[in-house]
Amino acid sequence: MLYRIVFFLVFAASGYFLGIREGLSYQGIFWGAGIATAALLLEYVLNMVSFAAVVGGGIGLSVGLLFAKLIYFPISTFFTTLDESYIRVILNVLLGYSGFLLGLRAGRDFSLSNIIKAFKSSGEEGRDTVIDTSVIIDGRIVDVCEAGFLEGSFVIPQFILQELQHIADSTDPLRRARGRRGLDILHKIQKLSNLTVKIIDEDFPKIKEVDAKLVALARVLGAKIITNDFNLNKVAELQGVTVLNLNELANALKPVVLPGEKMNIFIAKEGKESNQGVGYLDDGTMVVVDNARKTINQQVNVVVTSVLQTTAGRMIFAKLKEDADREELKLARH
Repeated sequence: MLYRIVFFLVFAASGYFLGIREGLSYQGIFWGAGIATAALLLEYVLNMVSFAAVVGGGIGLSVGLLFAKLIYFPISTFFTTLDESYIRVILNVLLGYSGFLLGLRAGRDFSLSNIIKAFKSSGEEGRDTVIDTSVIIDGRIVDVCEAGFLEGSFVIPQFILQELQHIADSTDPLRRARGRRGLDILHKIQKLSNLTVKIIDEDFPKIKEVDAKLVALARVLGAKIITNDFNLNKVAELQGVTVLNLNELANALKPVVLPGEKMNIFIAKEGKESNQGVGYLDDGTMVVVDNARKTINQQVNVVVTSVLQTTAGRMIFAKLKEDADREELKLARH
């Protein structure tokens, strides 16, 4: 604050001494103070907006004034009764101000990433995929890549690597093991011949959450996000980012089970409802069996009654085969 006061006083004093030479001491003070005030206001504006926005506003203002000059002559022919200076002022103010606002807005949205994205060839657009931490730790992404279902480039920002390193350095043994597993998975992905892994330094310091940074990065690069995080999936979709959900892929590849189909499962525990038993298929799908509490820790034959598909996975509801046979017999008698 002190240097601004000194700056103002120096300009005012300079204006005063220059004014004395011309016999206009007081006018010199006003001119010096006015120039200092304008400079301080300009400093304030530059601190409020980015340099790119200022450059964009200046370019927009110049283009607007150029257009005003170009259209002045044809318009002035229709308003011969008016003073030409009025027409010039109106055109310069309207077009200059409009150009300034458009340039300012374009400058705010300017970034090197947008320029790179604009010059990408159409064949390369949309091929980049940003990887979430949860997918790296999960590990199934390696099998998907080896099978050739994903191609192009995997983009891994530095803040994801930092998060993995932070997890790997955790004092909690479980978290530490997960972090080290994630780093091992990254090494495996880098060795795959059908993929290109790009480590980039672009960050968003104003954004604290890693998931929000991922979404912002995907929007800047025009890339997809691959994740198995349900919340990140929804947030990204709301912001118009394409998401590849590894859990949805796994659910889509599970064998189709239809009502009436028979299967043999192991009843591992009791269910939430009375007299229910719960078993699991080889792929981890939960099977809830009515009237199977008495068969816990036994292998039983069941008949599927319904299938419930959710974003978190799939649940199968069934009943014991003998119960199903008994119901069919009753129906046949009636």
